[in-house]
Amino acid sequence: MFSQPPASAWLSVTRLTVAILGQIHKLGLKFGIYEDIGTKTCAGYPGSYNHIELDAQTFADWGVDMLKLDGCYANASYYAYGYPAMAKALNKTGRPIMYSCSWPAYISNPPYDVIAEHCNIWRNYGDIQDNWDSVSSIINHYGDNADKFAEVAAPGQFNDPDELIIGDFGLTYDQWRAQMALWAIFAAPLIMSVDLRNMDSEATKILLNKNVIAVNQDPLGKQGVRIYKDTSIQTFRRELKDGNMAVAILRTSKGPTPARLDRSLKDLGLSAAVSYDCYETFQGKFIGSLSPDDEVTVWLNPAGGTYLMTCHPNPKPNARTNV
Repeated sequence: MFSQPPASAWLSVTRLTVAILGQIHKLGLKFGIYEDIGTKTCAGYPGSYNHIELDAQTFADWGVDMLKLDGCYANASYYAYGYPAMAKALNKTGRPIMYSCSWPAYISNPPYDVIAEHCNIWRNYGDIQDNWDSVSSIINHYGDNADKFAEVAAPGQFNDPDELIIGDFGLTYDQWRAQMALWAIFAAPLIMSVDLRNMDSEATKILLNKNVIAVNQDPLGKQGVRIYKDTSIQTFRRELKDGNMAVAILRTSKGPTPARLDRSLKDLGLSAAVSYDCYETFQGKFIGSLSPDDEVTVWLNPAGGTYLMTCHPNPKPNARTNV
């Protein structure tokens, strides 16, 4: 049992919390809070069970911008009531609060169409760890798309493969780029885990790359899908607004040296237009005006080397350009 603090103590906590969040907002940052749909959080602190409306209003009064609602210490049968109930309670407060659910992470065959009606984002895989094996396992899960969860992604409702670990300690530079590129293809929330006070300069460049963020934030809101996989290479394609396309080519094999890859636009799933103006996304470098039969040549470093390309359709044919 958890004891209720005196009203005076709770008022002091509320005032302090509002003051802290006010300072966070002045820095141009958003504040997220963690709770649980069950009787306790996964770490054993009080959950929202039996006082969902009170918690939702409290978070709104504090100025919270995002709620992550985990699924520990609750029966799976309760999720279909509890998660929608919190969505309703948050909306009732009148404050915009991004609602992150762990609903599908705890059950088999999640009802993604129902989940998408109530949650803005939702976790559907294990917690990410600061190592490439963890990141690549999430990429594989999203590539496999076994539950067809990619199809329900749309503006206001997105799958969440977990936070970015770019700038932390367990990945190489190439793997930082790989995670940023694939999370952009997945239309995933970009939630950093790095210490903002001590960010590596190269990690900062990746995290603030406007071209990659533009792919991630494309207003069409469609999640990209994997279109090719072998023992060494995976290719992902995302449809963007106005017929634009983004393609990520990921090398999964360990090397030991960079590998050359030649692929036509048709191989990369780009064949709807007569030609495309294509750009390397991270640097914004113009590749060329390419027909679907034209090839792109890329070099990929081992275990995470990634090439991200953005292409815009042209209505008229162009001279062949090999890259």
